[in-house]
Amino acid sequence: MQISVEITLSPLQDTFEQPIIDFIIKLRNSGLKVIENPLSTQIYGDYDTVMDVLHLEIKIALEAIERGVLFIKIVKSNRSDYVPHF
Repeated sequence: MQISVEITLSPLQDTFEQPIIDFIIKLRNSGLKVIENPLSTQIYGDYDTVMDVLHLEIKIALEAIERGVLFIKIVKSNRSDYVPHF
């Protein structure tokens, strides 16, 4: 089953940039299709593969910050080829 995931990591601390950068770099290096924008990161691929990567990398990212919020949305389908038609 293919999925699309939108994820936003928001460390609630003064030094917030490096944990976000580290998290995104690990996602990029996972072999999954990763698209970033200023507000979130999208990850696309097979459900089991995406969830295995997120299971590990979310834990590492949360352990690296003092406190924070992580938002995640999951869509059942690979929407990586979406193009607005309006």
